[in-house]
This record gives sequence, C-alpha cells and structure tokens, in this order.
Amino acid sequence: MTTAAQHGRTGTVAPADWTPTLGANDAIAAVVKAVAPSGTHRWEPSAELLIYPVMKSVRVASALNKSEAALNAMDLEEVVDHYELAYYVKTRMADQGRLVYFDTMVNAKTGAVIAQWKALQTVVGTGNSQYNGQVPIQTSLSGSTYKMLDATRGTGGTYGGMAITNANHSSANNPNAGSIYTNTTNTWGDGQQYINGGSTTNANGQTAAVNALWGLMNTYDAMKNVLGWQSLDGNNTATYIAAHVDTQYDNAFFEPGCKCMYIGDGSSFYSLGSIDVIGHEMSHGVTDATSNLTYSGESGGLNESNSDIGGEMVEAYARNGGTGSVIPASGNDWMMGKEISKSGQPLRWMYKPSKDGGSPDAWSSTIKNLDVHYSSGPNNRMFYFLSQGSNASSTSDYYSKYLVKSPAAMTGIGNDKAFRIWFKANTTKFTSSTNYADARTKVLAAATELYGAGSKEAIAVQRAYAAINVGADIDETGATGGVSITTQPSNVTVAAGATASFSVGASGGTSPYTYKWYRNGAVISGATSATYSLTAQAADNGAVFNAVVSDSSSPVKTATSGNATLTVGSGGGSTERVTNGGFESGATGWSGTTGAIGSFSGQSAYEGTKFAWLGGNGTTASETITQAVTIPSTATAATLTFALHIDTAESGSTAYDKLVVTVKNSAGSVLGTLATYSNVNAASGYQVRTFNMLAYKGQTVTLSFAMNEDSSLQTSFVVDKVSLITQ
Repeated sequence: MTTAAQHGRTGTVAPADWTPTLGANDAIAAVVKAVAPSGTHRWEPSAELLIYPVMKSVRVASALNKSEAALNAMDLEEVVDHYELAYYVKTRMADQGRLVYFDTMVNAKTGAVIAQWKALQTVVGTGNSQYNGQVPIQTSLSGSTYKMLDATRGTGGTYGGMAITNANHSSANNPNAGSIYTNTTNTWGDGQQYINGGSTTNANGQTAAVNALWGLMNTYDAMKNVLGWQSLDGNNTATYIAAHVDTQYDNAFFEPGCKCMYIGDGSSFYSLGSIDVIGHEMSHGVTDATSNLTYSGESGGLNESNSDIGGEMVEAYARNGGTGSVIPASGNDWMMGKEISKSGQPLRWMYKPSKDGGSPDAWSSTIKNLDVHYSSGPNNRMFYFLSQGSNASSTSDYYSKYLVKSPAAMTGIGNDKAFRIWFKANTTKFTSSTNYADARTKVLAAATELYGAGSKEAIAVQRAYAAINVGADIDETGATGGVSITTQPSNVTVAAGATASFSVGASGGTSPYTYKWYRNGAVISGATSATYSLTAQAADNGAVFNAVVSDSSSPVKTATSGNATLTVGSGGGSTERVTNGGFESGATGWSGTTGAIGSFSGQSAYEGTKFAWLGGNGTTASETITQAVTIPSTATAATLTFALHIDTAESGSTAYDKLVVTVKNSAGSVLGTLATYSNVNAASGYQVRTFNMLAYKGQTVTLSFAMNEDSSLQTSFVVDKVSLITQ
C-alpha cells in the first residue's frame, strides 16, 4: 500500500483503517458516473489504494494577526489535517466530442470524492504556417516519396523520429493519429487557414502539418541546444503531432498516454499550430516527465505557467533563426496565442494577466480555487519581471505595487538566464504538489546554483516573486557580486575516436576560480580546469556534462553551469569516415573549389555556422568539392548522408543548373552517380539525403559534389553535415 505525500510530509494510519469497504472497480464506477456516465474509455482506467494526506493551509506565527488582504504567499504553509484511505483513480474518457480526463481521490470506505483535478493539459487556440511564411522543415526521402519524418531529432518512440501525422478528422472521442504525411515533392502547404471540408492532404491541408513540424523542430532545438535537454523526457525519445483531429475542433492538447500532441482546425479560432501553442503543449510533456505538477490548485497554475513560459521562449528562439546555444533577448511577444485569435486578443498576457478579465496579477489565498489557466497568471508575470524587469510608474502595465525596495523598477536578467533558472527548478526541484511559496524557494535555489548566492540573478528571483506577493522585496544593491556563468558549455557532436571538448566561463566573485566537471551527475576525477576534453567512444553517446565554478572568497561562492550533451557518431561501434563534414573547420579535409566553404550572408547552415555554397552565381560557372574516404573491407554497413538546400531564380520544369553527386576512384573515373539535383528540385529548408555505400567497401573512393550553372538566373546548392558512417 502506498502512503501519499504532499510537500514532503507523510504519515501513518492505524492498521484498523487499512481495510477498504469499496473495491477498486467500485471506485472507478463512481468516478465514471460523476464525470462522464455515457462516455467511453480512451485508456484503461486504474485505481491505486493509498493513504491520502488531506492538507489544509495554516498561517505561520508571524502572520496570525494579519488581515486576509495583507497575506503574502510565504505567510501560509500546507500541513496535514488528517489521513484517509483512498483510491487514486485515473480515468481518460471521451464523451460527445469532449476529452474528459480526471484524476480523482475517492474515499475507500464511503465513496466520497476527497479531491479531483483535470488531467488533460490543453490550450485553446490555433496554428498554421500562415503565421511564419516560408520555413525550413526537416523531412525524409524514401525512394521518390517525401515524408514528414525528422529522423535527426529524437530516437525510438512510435515512428523512430519526430513526425507529423494526419488524424484526418478522426473523432476527438477516440482519435486515430493516422499515418505520417507524405508528398511527391518536398514543397508543402499553401500558407492558408484550412478550408473546412477540404482535403487534409493537398497543399491547403498540408499547411497545418508544416507549422506543426516547424514548431516541433524549434521546440526540440531550443531545449537541446540551450539546456542540453533532449526531447520531452530528456532521454531523446521521439514524439509526434497529429494534425486535423475532429472537425472544426477548437482545441489542442498534449496526450500523456502517447506522449504526443493533437491539433484541431479551429472554428472560433484559427487552426491550432502557432509556434507558442506548440511550445506550450510540448512543455507539458517536459513537466509530465519531471515534476509532474498536479493539474489543479496552485500546482496546476504553475503547470500551465511552465507551458506558457516554454511557449514564449520557443517563440523567441524560433523567431531568431532557431539556432545557437542561448535564448535570444527578444522575438517573443509575451502574449500567449495572439496569432491564433480571430479577434486579435491573446489568450493570456504574460506581463499583465488581469487584462484577460479572469487572471489575477498577484498571489492571494483564494488563487487555488481558480481554473489553472487563470491561477497561472501571477507566475507568468513573475517570469516576465524576472526576464524583462518592471516599471516604476503606477499607470504602467509593467508596474507592481509590491515592489517597495530600491530601485522601484526592478532589473530583469534576460530571457536566457531566466529560462535556465526556471527550467532547472521545474525539472530537478519541483514536486507534484509544489505551490507558489515552494516554487519561490526552489527557483531561488536554482538561481543560486547556477549563478551564485547573492548574485544579481538570485536577487532578481526574489524581487520578481515579491512583485506577485510571494516573499518580501529586497534592495538590488544587496547583491554581493557572486560568481556567474558567462559562457555555458555547448553540445558537442564528434565521431568515435575524436576529441570532444567542453568549456565554461565565469565572472564575479574573487578570482582565481576552481573548476569541477561532472558527467551524468558524477564528479570526474582530475577534471579541474575551465575546459574538459576526452577521447569520445561509442559508449559516451548521450552523456551529459556540466561544471561547478568556485571562487577564492571565504565563504566560497559557486555557480553551476547548464548541461551539455555529447553525441558520438550513430552508436553501435560505428565510425565516421568524413573529415570536417560540417565544414566548421573551414576547408580542412576538402579539395576543389574550397572558396565555396564558409559563412556567407544570404544562406544559413544546417548546423553550426559554416557550409558549402555551390552555385548562386547567376552566370556560367562550375564548382566542385571532393574528399577521399576509405570504407573498410570488413564493413557491414556504410551510409552516406548530407543535408542539401536548393533555391533558384529559375522557373518551369527544365533543368538548367545541376549538382551531380558521384563516387570516383583515385584516377578520377566515375564509379557511380548517387544523385543529380537541379533547379527543379528547389525547396524551402534543408533535406537530408541518404545513400548506401556498402558496394564500395574495401576501397578508398572520392566523394564528389560537382555543380554546373548556366549563363543566367542563379541556382544555389547548399551542402552541410556530410557524413559517412561505417559499421
């Protein structure tokens, strides 16, 4: 039997109370009768017998004589009132087009409902690529068919990579995700709102899928590149989004059962795939895998707020190109779902929640009674203040009457630091029952670990929470100049046998600094400098590294870096045969027209900052890059992949400009032509091309990318991330 815990408190119950009067099926039946008597089960219901601590709020000693209106979140604490033998019942049902998901605590003796909260985490709104214009999407090519399967992000899961499927109006009562979107060309969508009753697979029907894939890619990249967090669960498990669920369905939701997302086409709203909505829903997946904040009361508000925060930070990352290891300082609008609203009014204002007419701007003792989409408001405002700061004018939307220390307008620390602090708190410190007061304590602990006790970041956390009536305000001049991380370690991808290096930078405190590196949470013996290097092996794939920096003061001040992930080849004893396939070391390893390699305005890299730009001249030209590689005679597999982007000023179906990819011997004779691409193949974004090279095992061959452009109208063939993996 389980003893349930809240806020770390557990208790015991006399043995005589351990015998239930009701059976598990009785408890399930009682819940079903109450919430959806005519509904059907989408997932098998369950009932777990446990001892449930019924909590109550009490005032701390210093607040006993305060009026209700004067209470601060830190004036109350949750204590156990009594214990009840209960069934924890989980029901996941559908009823007349509505998903009815509840978690319920049922008294095991009387059948009375002790507590109940919604288990479906949703946001009402819309999304479509009409919001983003032409965007690059990562697809797969199988034979002559393109698929919305991104095999470069995530592994395993249902489809082996991040995927977008077509629910094709499958009923929300029991939606069928359908199959992965396919197309005969790699140009998708028309950028317009879905036409009700039309095809879900033609250009108009594809548009919702385009935005879903772009949103999913940017959510994945923001978390991995900035935080070292892979996919939703942190273990790089691939997920998917199903577009076009039900008919004119005004909802999008994260489904814990499949760890996936469903998007409706909207009726009162536009279709539900804007970048902040997708970031919001996918952030529910992170919470589901970590803190698992209960979806009711204050913890439910924090759950929703976490997703709003995630949606805004993914929006900022995507709007600035979706690359790099920091969350950009701008790019998001601090309004959830503004693009999806037909009225132009957002679902929520992060900086002034009360503008929606239902959300409070600050904590009060009654906030736990609100719907979670409203009780999220104060924490949303806290995060805005933490990032952007406040305004001292009482007439400003960015003013807080609770900020009474100096300066009256608190100083923000920017999107990147604010998100790192919040994400660390939610994924490593929060529990399912964390409330506003507990969140302040744990967010402050995260800031202290990352940037040091007394740092400006830790001061900002205290002021941001004070601004919403959670804890007392403090002067910013109280900052003690703790250690701050100025350069975070970056994710590293290398081949087996190559050197992987991680570096950290710090400022503040008292120099000199000392360093301690960790691998998967365990200290690395002898790793005591600002840079840690190792010879990567296949077994190191997926390892997570971070550093703790300490200064020379007494007492010592410390700061903890973010995580960085090491990716080694493709695992399984594989070996990378291409040197500098991402061109980040310039022309190293390459021959031919090496002036085409570098960073150039007008094109962007698939990964990193450099690439090979063949063509783009608009006049007669020939350019070639080559590299010799050896495929062992003992190889059991040899796979060549490269990312290719093609854009052109040509029109029509005639191939004027071409890129020919061949395999040559040492004498320069062509052994085989892998592919020929032309201006006719132009498409937005990069596509990853894959070829089996096992026919050349036991040979040293030359990979050749040869471009020929005619006398007018440019075509650009941009190559990046060339890789030949042998096993």
